[in-house]
Amino acid sequence: MQTSLRVSTRSTIKRHSHRAFAACRSYAQNHTEGPAQDTSRTTHFGFKTIPESSKESLVKDVFDSVASKYDIMNDAMSLGIHRLWKDDYVSSLKPGRRGPMKCIDVAGGTGDIALRILDFAREKYADRETSVSVVDINTQMLKEGERRFKKTMYHNTPQVSFHEGNAQALSKEEFPDNAFDLYTIAFGIRNCTSIPMVLQEAYRVLKPGGTFACLEFSKVTNPLLGSVYDQYSFSVIPLLGTILAGDRESYQYLVESIRRFPSQPDFAKMIQDAGFSTGGMFEGRGGAWRDLWGGVACIHTGVKI
Repeated sequence: MQTSLRVSTRSTIKRHSHRAFAACRSYAQNHTEGPAQDTSRTTHFGFKTIPESSKESLVKDVFDSVASKYDIMNDAMSLGIHRLWKDDYVSSLKPGRRGPMKCIDVAGGTGDIALRILDFAREKYADRETSVSVVDINTQMLKEGERRFKKTMYHNTPQVSFHEGNAQALSKEEFPDNAFDLYTIAFGIRNCTSIPMVLQEAYRVLKPGGTFACLEFSKVTNPLLGSVYDQYSFSVIPLLGTILAGDRESYQYLVESIRRFPSQPDFAKMIQDAGFSTGGMFEGRGGAWRDLWGGVACIHTGVKI
């Protein structure tokens, strides 16, 4: 739902064999011997309740399926409005306003947020030094991001790099403590097994004073809009998945995952519990979040103190 600086440094995908499958999911290994995995702890996969150890591979299957049609998927889920939301999201963060920034975009494999960050910094502030480390745990999504950046001026420059990694357990070697000015995650955190673990890692890698910013589908606050949105989500989106991608089940999961995501106040409280300073526990100016289109999507921000 979503130009000429030339420096002779390759942007790379750094893959680690110990990282598992799809962006933002908890680490889980499949052992052929040794003790059986603990299945007593459960989580949700859409509306289903499953063992925590199963979610990662199930979400991997979803994103393997939709990677090549990711923008089409987001267009279907937001009627194309996700592109405007992403523009709003990045412009509200004003990357480059205070000079070059070191940014990390998590669950950002296709690179659309990273590209917006670099373009905004360059076009608004003539900033050609801001950089973005794009992190995703899904190889197919990262390949889409590399393909996107090959068409831009940022390809083969130090302004962008691609890394395979788990948002819940980022490599401390690649992503040390207090390293980044801005942490972004767009339409990805709801797929995580443990949102608190993702937030803890975000807090760890940000510098003091650094900003955490999340764009995510959320809870519609207007009852009439909510009714229309539910009808569209559960009737139309899975059908579009069948037509556009031949994959109804993946789109059904994505719709259900939105409904299982915490409400705006609950998620804001989780951000505070991770140590971030937010605005007040309300929506709008001075608040911890800002609704887009009546809560269909929402921008949450917090500052590391």
